Amino acid sequence: MAALHYMPGFGNDFETESLPGALPQGQNSPQRCAYGLYAEQLSGSPFTAPRGINERSWLYRIRPSVKHGGRFAPARRDHWKTAPNLDDHELPIGQLRWNPTPMPKEPVNFIDGIRTMTTAGDVHGQAGMAAHVYAFNSDMVDDYFFNADGELLLVPERGRLRIFTEMGIIEVEPSEICVIPRGMMVKVAALDGEARGYICENYGAKFSLPDRGPIGANCLANPRDFKTPVAAYEDKEVPCRLHVKWCGKFYETTLDHSPLDVVAWHGNYAPYKYDLRTFSPVGAILFDHPDPSIFTVLTAPSGEEGTANVDFVIFPPRWLVAEHSFRPPWYHRNIMSEFMGLVYGQYDAKEEGFVPGGMSLHNMMLPHGPDAMGFNKASTVDLKPQRLENTLAFMFETRFPQHLTRFAAELDSLQDNYADCWKDLKKRFNGTVAGDWPEEAKNT
Repeated sequence: MAALHYMPGFGNDFETESLPGALPQGQNSPQRCAYGLYAEQLSGSPFTAPRGINERSWLYRIRPSVKHGGRFAPARRDHWKTAPNLDDHELPIGQLRWNPTPMPKEPVNFIDGIRTMTTAGDVHGQAGMAAHVYAFNSDMVDDYFFNADGELLLVPERGRLRIFTEMGIIEVEPSEICVIPRGMMVKVAALDGEARGYICENYGAKFSLPDRGPIGANCLANPRDFKTPVAAYEDKEVPCRLHVKWCGKFYETTLDHSPLDVVAWHGNYAPYKYDLRTFSPVGAILFDHPDPSIFTVLTAPSGEEGTANVDFVIFPPRWLVAEHSFRPPWYHRNIMSEFMGLVYGQYDAKEEGFVPGGMSLHNMMLPHGPDAMGFNKASTVDLKPQRLENTLAFMFETRFPQHLTRFAAELDSLQDNYADCWKDLKKRFNGTVAGDWPEEAKNT
């Protein structure tokens, strides 16, 4: 299989063609396009959005999209839920954690293998998000899908994905992510036979790079490390099905051809991938632990400055060097709601119980922080420089409370004893400055 090619940059205006001369020059909509193609605009923002956030691409395709649909029929996907999805279960509030979702035993493709864990906000107002897991073992061959409700951020945990989009092909592996814009047609294959991972379905404003503020012009996620695919197309005339998610409902229609027929395109509304290993962390180099927002890769803003509709945050390998400081994440209560997953390795605040493929949810104003073992270790360890190796955790954080689905509440993998990880936190207050610590701990 030939190596794939990508164009670097975030939010750039790209141009690409898979046949020479297929892309018009100097105008968008010529009277007759080369190769008998149709010109079509795909808009990801209102026409009058300010230039800096206006998103659109011109596609030059074998058939216009109006030929990629017919009479739609309702379809069911009972495990893919959309906000608002309230009162779906009887589980009380609390800190929650799950073991990995089992791989399916029967053939299941990507869209049928999606299971919703939480929903937040309201899709009808284009605000909020949903957190999903996916697990599948069958390729989408003649099935295609687009999501009108939001963009999809995919975080693979097991197995590589090959994502054929209208605008080109992306291959993504664990330690990488991929973002599929709202409304873009795709089909997904598992290059290793099976795949599992996480999805953030963002109903709101698109993901963008966070402002760096005092950090300046460099570090965190650098724009040059984002990769957008070059044009690729299918000219295939066989029976196909197109599946659509629209305002939380599903529909499908039959086609006699592939809808992935874009021969050339230009614009800034496009899918992309990013290698999380190129993220350049910034942190404390003298004392104390910075807010986790310092690890934000992508943010989807809300209408309130500084308050995200969704933040995508990672906790990658890095050095810990802070002096006379508690280095793991501190104990915390937060107006934002945090859904976490682990791609590989061990999370420094939870050395047991939080495993690759697993998940945790710390909802609005519910306290959380290191388990007893992590607290005791971090409180007594020799504070020499330490490199956290072989670890990649992430967080979908949103301003909205995340409501559990019935699927998540009733999963066998839900850890009933998660809250017990804090039960051995001892009272260390005894009226003395040193506190009730063993002598050897007081000397560290």
